[in-house]
Amino acid sequence: MIEQEKVNKVIDELRPSLQADGGDIELVGITEDNIVHVRLKGACGSCPMSQMTLKMGVERRMQQEIPEVKGVEAV
Repeated sequence: MIEQEKVNKVIDELRPSLQADGGDIELVGITEDNIVHVRLKGACGSCPMSQMTLKMGVERRMQQEIPEVKGVEAV
């Protein structure tokens, strides 16, 4: 199981760039099969590019820092 502390550290590193665009991100949970569930808030919640941000930004960075992460999904 992935440590929630490690995931929050990566989220904290990503948060300033999301907040600069009027959005934010929060950890909702981590599944037993190492899928990280996040909630995109503010401008990120309704942005048409949020899926790209999630996969190309958040997921890629998360997997670089924590190789056990299988994926990141918005809930």
